[in-house]
Formats: sequence, C-alpha cells, structure tokens
Amino acid sequence: MDLLSHHLYSSPKVYLRELLQNAVDAITARRAEQPDAPARVRLFAEGGALRVEDSGVGLTESDVHDLLATIGRSSKRAEGLQEARSDFLGQFGIGLLACFVVAERIRVVSRSARTPGAPPVEWTATDDGSYTVRTLPDEARPEPGTTVHLVARPGAAEWLSHARVLTLARDFGSLLPYDVRVGDEAVTDLPAPWDRAHPSPATRRVALARHCHELFGFTPLDAIELNVPLAGVRGVAYVLPSAVSPAQRASHRVHLKGMLLTERAEQLLPDWAFFVRCVLDTDSLRPTASRESLYEDETLAAVREALGERIRSWLTGLAAGDPERLAAFLSVHHLGVKSLARHDKEMLRTMLPWLPFETTDGRLSLEEFAQRHPVVHFTRTVEEYRQVAPIASAQGIGVVNGGYTYDSELVEALPSVRPGTAVAELDADTVTAHLDTLDPDEELALAGFLSAARAKLDSLGCDVVLRAFHPVSVPALHLDDRSSRHEQARAEAEERADDLWAGILGSLRGSAPRARLVLNHLNPLIRRIGSLGDPELIGTATESLYGQALLMAQRPLRPADSALLNRAFLGLLEWATHTESGEGGRR
Repeated sequence: MDLLSHHLYSSPKVYLRELLQNAVDAITARRAEQPDAPARVRLFAEGGALRVEDSGVGLTESDVHDLLATIGRSSKRAEGLQEARSDFLGQFGIGLLACFVVAERIRVVSRSARTPGAPPVEWTATDDGSYTVRTLPDEARPEPGTTVHLVARPGAAEWLSHARVLTLARDFGSLLPYDVRVGDEAVTDLPAPWDRAHPSPATRRVALARHCHELFGFTPLDAIELNVPLAGVRGVAYVLPSAVSPAQRASHRVHLKGMLLTERAEQLLPDWAFFVRCVLDTDSLRPTASRESLYEDETLAAVREALGERIRSWLTGLAAGDPERLAAFLSVHHLGVKSLARHDKEMLRTMLPWLPFETTDGRLSLEEFAQRHPVVHFTRTVEEYRQVAPIASAQGIGVVNGGYTYDSELVEALPSVRPGTAVAELDADTVTAHLDTLDPDEELALAGFLSAARAKLDSLGCDVVLRAFHPVSVPALHLDDRSSRHEQARAEAEERADDLWAGILGSLRGSAPRARLVLNHLNPLIRRIGSLGDPELIGTATESLYGQALLMAQRPLRPADSALLNRAFLGLLEWATHTESGEGGRR
C-alpha cells in the first residue's frame, strides 16, 4: 500500500482523478446492463473530509472481499462485462489506493445494481493495511451506487478543501460524458472546444485561441484540427507564437475517454513537430500503470504518424491557399519545417518557394536562389561562409550559408526535387580559382616580399598567395577548409602530447592543403607593403594582415593567433613611434 499510494504517482492530486475514474467506470458498467440508469457523480468537500457519490453498478459483500481487498483486481473484470471493457477508463484496479496519498482512512459504502436484494456493504481501510467489511441496513444506501468517504491525513487537509477539489475536478473531468458536480457547481463542459459549432471559421479561430490561452497561457499563431477517427482521436494542435529549441521536449495534454490522463505527454507527436502544443481526447491509446503517461506500443506509433500527417497537411494547405499566414508561421518556425522537409521530399518541394536561407544575394528561398545561379554553391559551416561570402559575391559566385541547422542537408537534397539543379560545396580551392592571378613579371618582382611573408606565417600552418580581386577595400582574405583545420588541430595536439600520443598523432598526419592568406594586389595598402625592403617590417605587416583577416572572418582565435595579434600590434606601434638621431626618421 505504501508503494502504490506514495511512490506510483507523481503528485497527490491524482487521488481525485482516481476517484472520478472509479465513479465513471461504475456508471459505465451499470449502463452496459441498464442503458437507462442514472449517470451522475457528486463530490462534497468540507472540514478536511470528502464524500464522492455515484450512481454506478455498486458492489456486493462478495465483490468487496474479492475486489477491494485484492491488489490488481477490478470490478471491470466481472463476468458479462468483458465486451464493455474498452469503455472503461481504468485498467488496473489499484486506483482507490491512491487516496492514501492524502487520506489516512477510506470508507466505502456500496449497493449492487446487479443483485437487487443485496444489502448495502461497508468497507473501511486505514493506511496501515488493515480493513473491515460489514453489511448495513437498507436505509444506509437506498439506491444502487457507491459512496467513498475520505478523512484527510495530518497536513493534507488542503487537498480535500472545496476550492481545491473543484479545481482538480474541472481539470481532470471537464470532458467526462456524465453529470459531474462539486456541490452545486458543474464540472463537465461539453462539447469539447474542438467539437463546438461556430457561425464562421473566424469565430472558431477566436474561440480556440481563447481556449489555448486559458489552457497553455499563450495565444497561438493558428489552430490545427486533429481528427483521426480510425484511431479514436479528436483534438487540436496550437502553433506556438515564438520559436523554441528543437531539443526542448514538448508537453501535450491527453484525455482518455474524457478523463485527463497527463499534461506532459512527450511522445505524442513526431520530433519535428516541436512547434505545436496539443490537447486531445482518445479512446485507443494505452496508459501506463500510474495512468500519468502513454504506453509506447504500435497503436501510439500509428497515432503519432497520423497526427504528424495532419500537421503536414496543414502546412501544405497554407502553402497552396494562404501564403501570408504561411510566411508569418515560417518567420518563427522555419527550423521545424526544415527538419520535416529534409526527410520528406514532397514537403521540401512544397516549401521550396517559402523556406528562407541566408545567401550572398540576401535572405532568399532556395527556389529563387536556384533561378538566379546556374550552380548553387554552399558552405557547411557559418565560419566558412563568413570567410568567402564578400569575395564570392564580388566575383559573381552565389553561395548559400549551410552552416545553420539542416540547411546544408536541404541544399544537397535540392536536385532530387528540382531536376537539373547543380549543387556544389564551396571550398578554399574553388574561391581561389575564381580570383585573378597576377602577371608573371609582377609576381616575380614581388618574390622577395612573398618569401618573407611566407616565412613569417609558416609556423602557423598558413601559406601566402597574391591575387587580384574585388572589392578593392579588402586587403587580405583568410581561406581554409575543414581538412586543413583538422590537420592544424592534429599538429597542435601532437606538440602538446607525450611521446606515446605524439607518435600516434604523428601517424595520423594527413596531406591536407594548408590554410592560405590571400593578399589583394589591387588594394593600395598591399601595394605599399609589397614595396617594403625590410624583412622584419614585412613580417610584422603580414602578421597584422593575418590577424585582421581572421577577425573579419569571425573565426575563433587560438592562443597562438592571439599572441600574434598582440605581437603585431606592438610591433607596428614601435615602428610608428621609433625615431633615430639625425635627419629624418624611420617609418
């Protein structure tokens, strides 16, 4: 009893759900045999005690001994009711013991509707595991049904107060099919918000938005109908008005045959549908033993797929008939749609004119970008894009930033939904190939300068090349790719490692191309530096250009890079302020 009442459930509030569930199931059982039987549940809370009355099937003394005193058995298994079992909320026969979370004593008075001559019977149990059973005179319970009396345990009286009982009853039982009241106040509120008739689609949207705000605390961008008759599911998905992380687990409200099962159903929708919050009612999904989550089985997998298809259809419908609402949605939740599109070619084809990407032509859809450029170049990281975007744009090369979540995957999938589209990853070699080479005589005249510059950056694993490119205002461009960065990281690790690891890392040495600092011969500053004759000053200037190129590319700086920047800055200050005695000065 301690295990079931204190450790099976996550919160004391579930005791009221279990009481409501037992009452509703008792009514369902009675109506299976007597369709015209009354269907009412009444709750009365006062002075640290709670009384719950139902007009259900009731129990005989034999039923009490057989069912209430034996864990895991249930009156729902009684002979003749197996065919009605799918109509019951409970499936485990242990719910009454949840009341011991808030009560130290449970008293049940019941009269059977199946055995008209049977007298009322009383079952009284305490939280030490003991119980008594006795029959009562007819006037103790004139009509068939059951009454449960709870007496609060010390410190738990607030859970049995009228206000708390009313709040919990409405939260758990607002969609129950029978007349449920706390005192004189109604609990049920039928039909469900998604089943109510409205004079127009606009008024329906307003009503559902109000329901979402009351339930989840936000006003949705839109509401998506979730009607899957074959799976016994009815409900609505509300689209979040602000972006959320795909890694954030979405929590949905699930009702089982009208009774709230959980507010934290996480596995109800596909992972890509993290931009909606659902509330629905189902009669097909299986609860776990605590009835606070859903049992993962083939039925849940089928429902998850069906609900995902409803959300997918909603997106397709917006693309076809309501581009303004689609644009508003994508401005917030494009990440979720991209996640779906990378696995669904039809969705990618539908969303191509709408999904935004960062490109050298501005923020465009892939469809518009592909119409402008014969080859869709892309980078796999944001850092690579920042390195090449200004130069590539000036050279007429269209580049898509594929460094954001899912973007490179979608660009690579573009030919599968847009035949004839050429897609290529842009690397340092491609960019360098598009830059103009120098006249051989000019490059020969600068051989000494290039030799001094290369010697200065050799220890950093970076080569120096001269090219002519636009914009002229960019003096230098730092280019590398993932393979050269990996080789650089390996070399640094080898330097810091002991002999054993240094040998292992040395065996992994690759033949990847080195990073390169591309100097722009069209830039006036580069021309002046190229005319210097002092190798030391050339080296300091080269280090400064290298550091500035890293900063322009927004690349993370290694300790060696930071030291270089500091050294170059101090060196330039020294050259700028140094003077010699005699005529003139050194600049």
